[in-house]
Amino acid sequence: MADYLPPKVWTWDTESGGTFASINRPIAGATHDKELPIGKHPLQLYSLATPNGQKVTILLEELLALGHTGAEYDAWLIKIGDGDQFGSGFVAVNPNSKIPALMDRSGATPIRVFESGAILQYLAEKFGAFLPSEPAARAECLSWLFWQMGSAPYLGGGFGHFYAYAPSKMEYPINRFAMEAKRQLDVLDKRLAVSEYIAGDEYTIADIAIWPWYGGLVKGRLYGDSAEFLSVHEYKHVLRWADAIDARPAVQRGRRVNRVSGDDQLPERHDASDLD
Repeated sequence: MADYLPPKVWTWDTESGGTFASINRPIAGATHDKELPIGKHPLQLYSLATPNGQKVTILLEELLALGHTGAEYDAWLIKIGDGDQFGSGFVAVNPNSKIPALMDRSGATPIRVFESGAILQYLAEKFGAFLPSEPAARAECLSWLFWQMGSAPYLGGGFGHFYAYAPSKMEYPINRFAMEAKRQLDVLDKRLAVSEYIAGDEYTIADIAIWPWYGGLVKGRLYGDSAEFLSVHEYKHVLRWADAIDARPAVQRGRRVNRVSGDDQLPERHDASDLD
């Protein structure tokens, strides 16, 4: 393959190819007018069951399992492959046009929250659950939460893109991001060798944020045969942790919400009975 010589000024004159080429563009904002639906519950979630989307539905199901009835929610499907995230209503909730996005309509003035980490922290603080209050434990939890926010783009947009979604296989980027994915798994494995959960002895939003990405990876749910490619069997502590969280009923419920592929699909969720 010939070396690429970048032009002096980059311009967008053709699609880049690959799985998501049709929705990639160098500008922000709405492409069409479309209002978002509003259901009966205090919390309105607009999402898809990607790893980022699963974080929020898992936390909401965990909150409901604890008896927090105020965490009842409507989960509306945003089909990112069709460009739903560029509708005017969605852009008004998340100007970055990424799922998930949340509207909290429980008070006099609706509150928008976007970016999955921000949503997890917002909900944990709102309901006083899954985020420690003691300063050192809280700092540890939030440190790992933001570790995920900074690290997962190298797993998904880096390794996952070039390994599974790019229009052709290229050795350099696959090697570069496979190395980083394994380094991140080693970070988690070393942490989980001395801690039951990511932030300590308690299950927190740090686990809920990290598990859909890295738990999904070692469980063989991401990027085809990537688990074998990355030799995930080497990370025995991550595997122990991934299995423990996978067994939680609220996690199993949350994983189904807004899922439109594979088994147990539930494109929208408007009542707890939808999951029964």
